[in-house]
Amino acid sequence: MTGNAEFIAYCIEEYKAANSMTGKEVIDLFKKYNIIDYIVSCYDALHTMGGLAIAEDIDGLIGGMRKTP
Repeated sequence: MTGNAEFIAYCIEEYKAANSMTGKEVIDLFKKYNIIDYIVSCYDALHTMGGLAIAEDIDGLIGGMRKTP
């Protein structure tokens, strides 16, 4: 679990930096779209990617969810 928590924190920080957001804004967005669950379930693939690629992947996921009615 510690590894997951550290990786989640890393993803939050990378997303925050890539999108010029505050930590609270990122947490609220991640909660709204269940991104933490996504990060945990896709850990094997995500941890092989760089921070910017992770942020872009999450942006794509959120963008797809926003388009879904």
